[in-house]
Amino acid sequence: MDRQGMALFLRSRRARVQPADVGLPAGARRRTPGLRREEIARLAGMSVDYYIRLEQGRGPHPSRQVLGALARALRLTGGERDHLYHLAGQPPESPGAPSQDVPPGILHLLERLDDTPAYVLNARHDILAWNALAAALMTDFAAMEPRERNVVRWLFTGRSIERFGADEYVTQLARESVADLRAASGRYPGDPGIAELVAELSARSPLFARLWDEGEVGIRRGGRKRMTHPVVGELELHSDVLYVPERDQRVVLYTVTPGTPSHEAMKLLRVIGTQDLSSR
Repeated sequence: MDRQGMALFLRSRRARVQPADVGLPAGARRRTPGLRREEIARLAGMSVDYYIRLEQGRGPHPSRQVLGALARALRLTGGERDHLYHLAGQPPESPGAPSQDVPPGILHLLERLDDTPAYVLNARHDILAWNALAAALMTDFAAMEPRERNVVRWLFTGRSIERFGADEYVTQLARESVADLRAASGRYPGDPGIAELVAELSARSPLFARLWDEGEVGIRRGGRKRMTHPVVGELELHSDVLYVPERDQRVVLYTVTPGTPSHEAMKLLRVIGTQDLSSR
């Protein structure tokens, strides 16, 4: 246990949390930024004396329950929480399941990106949120059951996977998706959702089962993507992935090169939205 490192870390994080962040009145007699020690102790459900000793580097070895309470009281991010556990000489807690809760700021970002298809994935590759242009480009997500909004399931049970080995893009996407899902299974060893998805796809797709057994582990990055839309036709896209570390989520954005046929097709798609004009 790094007592002095923990003491410094606790003091710095306490100074960052404002009373309004935790529903406390600001008051007029605060001499230092952030919360008082007794306020953090109360939020964490521990004695003031115990917390003071931790901040002074002379406290006992905190239990995992105490560390979790401190992380919540100090509003630590996922990385900061892990750091607190390391300072205490303990491995970080393994989250039970990938987060389904998209931060409000990310939802607002999706709304602002009205000319760029964008959606949010969790570590299980479930699509949690999307904007209107993503729905117009891909499918009407709102009409689907939440369980079916999984991009790895789509890939390995759809027609495009038949081009594995012959199409460089499909081949790379399949390998990266399986490696990314295996990495997620390591971060969430107790999540039944990932285990059920792996079991289902292993039974339905011999290719998935083979790639899974190869044991590759990696993080899926952005890259090029080709799509055929039933109304606007062929699109050459570039996908960029923005990581949301505190929720272990990713924002996937599809962009097109200005002045190309794909750019003109995207502008048309923005106008027609999710209307089905293929029969007209």
